[in-house]
Amino acid sequence: MNVSVLGAGAWGTALAISAARRATGVGRVMLWARDAAQAEGMREERRNTRYLPEIGLPESLEITADWQAAIDHAGTDGLLVIGTPMAALGDMLARVPPGAAVLWLCKGFDKTTGQLGHEIAQAVRPGGRSGVLSGPSFALEVAQGSPTALVAASPDATLREQAVTAFHSDSLRVYTSTDPVGVEVGGAVKNVLAIATGIADGLALGLNARAALITRGLAEMTRLGVALGAQPDTFMGLSGLGDLVLTATGHLSRNRTVGLQLAQGKDLPTILRELGHVSEGVYSAAAVLARAQTLGVSMPITDAVVQVIDGRLSPQAAVQALMGREARPEH
Repeated sequence: MNVSVLGAGAWGTALAISAARRATGVGRVMLWARDAAQAEGMREERRNTRYLPEIGLPESLEITADWQAAIDHAGTDGLLVIGTPMAALGDMLARVPPGAAVLWLCKGFDKTTGQLGHEIAQAVRPGGRSGVLSGPSFALEVAQGSPTALVAASPDATLREQAVTAFHSDSLRVYTSTDPVGVEVGGAVKNVLAIATGIADGLALGLNARAALITRGLAEMTRLGVALGAQPDTFMGLSGLGDLVLTATGHLSRNRTVGLQLAQGKDLPTILRELGHVSEGVYSAAAVLARAQTLGVSMPITDAVVQVIDGRLSPQAAVQALMGREARPEH
């Protein structure tokens, strides 16, 4: 089974590296880059100097900027893996063959439509074989071969097994799930909550505050997911609690970094420019809140993050607003 990873950012590159290192189970692995100059540089230098300069690329990993070559490489029996930001998912899905098996890696609600990945897929290629690969994972650690666990979610059993075949290894465990809704909600909301936790840590509010934000954030995530049709247990798994803890506390987290720097008084455009990578929490926070409000789901932490991002509340005022809410039962 050949694998084509479409998108040579940090995460797409890391998974392509991981798959290419496998000794059995996978045929050839190809990484497609939109930028022809980037692809040429990766072929010559055997590393992605733009996103993962620390990691050498396996000699077996093929690299191209030719879209059709990447599609043909996977063929009818292979796997296409979309590694672009959420904003590009719809366009990418529209370009892949109708019968192709497709997984996406992006996390978030689309900023324009408010849709999750599976909803975009239903609109763009109804009936297509598709799913999501998610979980607590920093690209650098996956590329380094550090122990990691992910979850592949799809209603298609064959596609779930293809994901396991492509990526399960001694350093990367791939679990399966039939709940793509829950997996996607977890992957989207944890980014927003990581901004909140970064703000709290940047204000030096202490470990008690961090634990409270993570725990109550998990409650928000679960409420929204269940309202959208997810299975409650999903949020106690890798794509819920696991990804939330990693993104809210890990020093490699872009969303946490945004929160830390907002607390330090930096303006958002400067933070995003210096970050150099996409912070999905910034772009999907308003969409998360809008979906929650449509469904009548209370998400006070998410609401506070949106107001800080929009400049309507200072980080300090957001904390005061959350702490000043009326007492209520935990469940």
